[in-house]
Amino acid sequence: MTTAFSPLRRRLLHSGAGLAGLAGFGLLSQAQSLSTPSASTDLPALALAPLDLTRRRLPNGLELITLPAPSASVSVQVWYRVGAKDDPNGRSGFAHLFEHLMFKRTRYMADEQFDRMTEDVGGDNNAFTADDLTAYQCVVPAQHLEPILWAEAERMAHLMVDQANFDSEREVVKEEFRQRVLAEPYGRLFNAVAGFGYQTHPYRRPVIGNIDDLNAATLQDLREFHQRYYRPDNALLIITGAFDAAPMNRWVDHYFGSIRAPAAPIPRVQTVEPRRLKHELHRLAAGTEPLPAALLIWQAPPAGSADAITLQVVQGLLALGDSARLNESLVYRLQLAQSAGFEARLNADAGLLVAHAVAADKQSADSLVAPLEREVQSLAEEPLTQPELDKVKAQLLTAALVKRQTPLGLGEALGQAALLRGDASAVNRELAELQAVTVADVQRVLRREVLRAPRVTVLYGDAKKAGKG
Repeated sequence: MTTAFSPLRRRLLHSGAGLAGLAGFGLLSQAQSLSTPSASTDLPALALAPLDLTRRRLPNGLELITLPAPSASVSVQVWYRVGAKDDPNGRSGFAHLFEHLMFKRTRYMADEQFDRMTEDVGGDNNAFTADDLTAYQCVVPAQHLEPILWAEAERMAHLMVDQANFDSEREVVKEEFRQRVLAEPYGRLFNAVAGFGYQTHPYRRPVIGNIDDLNAATLQDLREFHQRYYRPDNALLIITGAFDAAPMNRWVDHYFGSIRAPAAPIPRVQTVEPRRLKHELHRLAAGTEPLPAALLIWQAPPAGSADAITLQVVQGLLALGDSARLNESLVYRLQLAQSAGFEARLNADAGLLVAHAVAADKQSADSLVAPLEREVQSLAEEPLTQPELDKVKAQLLTAALVKRQTPLGLGEALGQAALLRGDASAVNRELAELQAVTVADVQRVLRREVLRAPRVTVLYGDAKKAGKG
């Protein structure tokens, strides 16, 4: 099972601006759109053939993963191991900014020419930024594979990082911040989750960045960032779908193999997030004065943890669909909230578990805390029926299988496994791991990560009480 990035169209930020953003290590957002039976007993175990992927590394350090699949199209994806955690101090938003800059001109391509090379032949392209990575994705008819490989190599090696492109795309990102954070009623709240949840790790910085940091940045800052991270030995090239292996490998070697890797080592985040030792309470003012809301935040293991899949099942039990526990309790039965949810944000280095509720009319933020806590505690301590567990596992399994029916989905599954779990071949274990999750697993993990752990409580919407509680 793979991470639900649900990248936003046209290079809009995939960030923590809302709890439907980077949903940890799972497929919750996709599963929500699928219709599955209301209950299931004796969920059959599916024996699935492993994906026959091929991996090799070029002399310049570029990692190549290929996977043929029946299709009339081919997906080419380049995943760079650079995300918001790698933004320089005082320069948050750089990784996100490059998500936009990579579609500008290069030595031999004009601005937005990559769009023309994909969309004008009946294909599509997209990109997203996350805490650990930036990914560039496209799908084109199979006969257009070679020019796309040339274009991806061209913008890897010869992107024009100049003042004009910097100025134009910085304004785009700043406007995105205004729309997604400042103008949205709960934008400030969800943008602040990482800052409250992490204590020392650079994950504290939201992916989207902020206007002050972007205004303070210089062209030299940007060029240094580009030189450090946009290089072949920091990239994963994924090709899936319809292709002939021999010419494909020849084109990869020709276009990418000639790109020289810099001699300087790639900087890596070494910070280890410490265990939280005490509870915290924060009150955050709502600039747009929406109905109050509450967040409960706990620490969680990284995406490579043996319990990552179990935590995605927990997420499904609490938040997948109208009949999930938080909706059924807080929204429908108690009528305390207009919406409620739970997210497992499992990044490569460390994760968070986040429960949230937005108040119904006349409810206070404080009144949401105990009901949220009670539902999570109930799942950890009270009986969980096998049919309820089987239903959620069937939804997540269906979503994973549907995703793997397209070259784009296959490539995304491989990229997520490689960069978040550290092993692309994990895609061949994830569905079996999902099917093996038990009631005991769910309750064991919740007791360890939630019931026995300190948490951060964030109350939103009372300007008079804003500040640390």
